Amino acid sequence: MHRKMLNNDKGFTLIELLVALTLLVILTGALYGTYFSVVSAREKGGARIEQRRELSTTLGKLHGELASAFFNKKNKRLHLVVEDRDSFGKPASLLEFTAIASPRIDPAPASDLTLLRYSVQEREGVLTLMRESRDPYLSPSVKSVPYPVMDVIEGFLVECYDGGKWVKSWDTAPELNRMLPERVRVTITMKGGQLFSTIASPRARSVQ
Repeated sequence: MHRKMLNNDKGFTLIELLVALTLLVILTGALYGTYFSVVSAREKGGARIEQRRELSTTLGKLHGELASAFFNKKNKRLHLVVEDRDSFGKPASLLEFTAIASPRIDPAPASDLTLLRYSVQEREGVLTLMRESRDPYLSPSVKSVPYPVMDVIEGFLVECYDGGKWVKSWDTAPELNRMLPERVRVTITMKGGQLFSTIASPRARSVQ
């Protein structure tokens, strides 16, 4: 009787152990896959939030600067110029204008105007929006350094309203438009084709 009970007390067979290990590996892989998917989704969500923050900041800053655009018919340093450009079929406008400068706490000599330049830099098929700022009355030897304000965009389009239609080029030079546009529309195309715009109305008119 005792011998029969011992014969029925079987352990795990090799096949059963292999099946158990296989199930454990599958379960562990599924758990790791789910974990990394959640982490990846969180990182992408954070990147999108940061991108939207940069977009909002850039458009807001552009709107405020364009609203204070300023030029003088007798001074070529004070102007507004928009050039219609593209990069591999994508809009890449050049925007350069003089605006009333924000209050400064820097004791260095400076005027109350600033010359701003927004341009698109292309590198290996990636477009970056660059910003440059300098005092229009400083010596030409004092150069400003452009810096990126948005790292990855699909397009940067600037249009001016002349009172009847939107145009992609503008120049306040006496032989061309000779005045500031009524409105300026800036459109940034984000990755995926989403368009975001702001429209500013320059309040500071020309000085005769």
